[in-house]
Amino acid sequence: MTNESKAISVNRWRLVLGGMSDKSLEFSGDPDEIAMFQDMEDLLDYLYSRGQGDDVRDEGRSGGQGGSVINAAEWITKVRDLFPKQTAEVLECQALDKFNMTELLTDKKVLEEMKPDIQLLKTIIQLKHLMSGEVLQAALKIARQVAEEIRQKLESTIKRSLIGRLDRNTSSALKCSANLDFKKTIRRNLKNFDKASGQLILKDVYFSSRVKKHNKKRIIIAIDESGSMLGSVIYSAVMAQIISELPFADVRLIIFDTNIVDLSDHADDPAQTIMSVQLGGGTNIGKALAYCESLITTPCDTCVIVVTDLYEGGSVSQLMNVSKNIITSGAHLSFLTALDENADPAFDKTLGQLLADIGAFVGSLTPDKLGDYIGRIFS
Repeated sequence: MTNESKAISVNRWRLVLGGMSDKSLEFSGDPDEIAMFQDMEDLLDYLYSRGQGDDVRDEGRSGGQGGSVINAAEWITKVRDLFPKQTAEVLECQALDKFNMTELLTDKKVLEEMKPDIQLLKTIIQLKHLMSGEVLQAALKIARQVAEEIRQKLESTIKRSLIGRLDRNTSSALKCSANLDFKKTIRRNLKNFDKASGQLILKDVYFSSRVKKHNKKRIIIAIDESGSMLGSVIYSAVMAQIISELPFADVRLIIFDTNIVDLSDHADDPAQTIMSVQLGGGTNIGKALAYCESLITTPCDTCVIVVTDLYEGGSVSQLMNVSKNIITSGAHLSFLTALDENADPAFDKTLGQLLADIGAFVGSLTPDKLGDYIGRIFS
């Protein structure tokens, strides 16, 4: 091992062991390298001293090129400057999830520098009550970015599933291969068959339309605000947006705990829905379902989807009675115990079985599978 590689190994071990080992294991290298490693150690101490019950922000440390006291904005900026990207992201996640550094999300500059992803958005939802003004606007921007990224991944698959089978009885002005009506085109052109060449000459090509626009289907989505449903809340909001853009879909969107908030006017704005979530409090599924029942006008063209873990804090008998009424009316009733990328539910299986026994669908779905499911209901 060369002296240079040995020095690098020693310096890395020193970062692992922390500042308490400074007397027995010193940084080595030229002055700039030593200063860089001392700065890296300050950043790690800022984070990991919390695990020992200390807060190094209250201690005066010497060494390094930076000051001995740093704030969250400086910390995250320096972490990204000094550590590889993957390492920086691990440190950021641990700062939020393990050491509860909530100040990372109450500083506009920090929020603007963090990588927008669904895990960050979940944390923002949990800490939203600490935000205001420009910080809250920065959080809303992140919600829009994450929601848009999810929409782009899912939109084509969901719309293709929901548009459903072609309406072969109506011609379409939209001339694309997906709408080509082979049977009608061949049948109408049989009179143009050229016996000499043995070829069918196509003088007219016919295309089929999709499901008729006036055939409205009401899709009521009720989202449980429980903390365990965070991922499902985010995906449900994006699904509502995608479905609301379809010509035959009439989306009604509510969120609930013991109270109900009707966000139907914002069904096309998932970020607004996500940032309207208020975690905490109880859960009254029966009350929310009764409100959903009041939105049903044409039962056979209505699908009620309740995204919930089924841990009912209200009256179970009310929930069962309303569920029976909806199913008896001819509307479709579904309880999704998870709607996210994993579809890994934790729910009240006893209540779930009771609801399944009366004819409700109870289960978890990934968002793309929800598109297939709704498409089958209305096919």
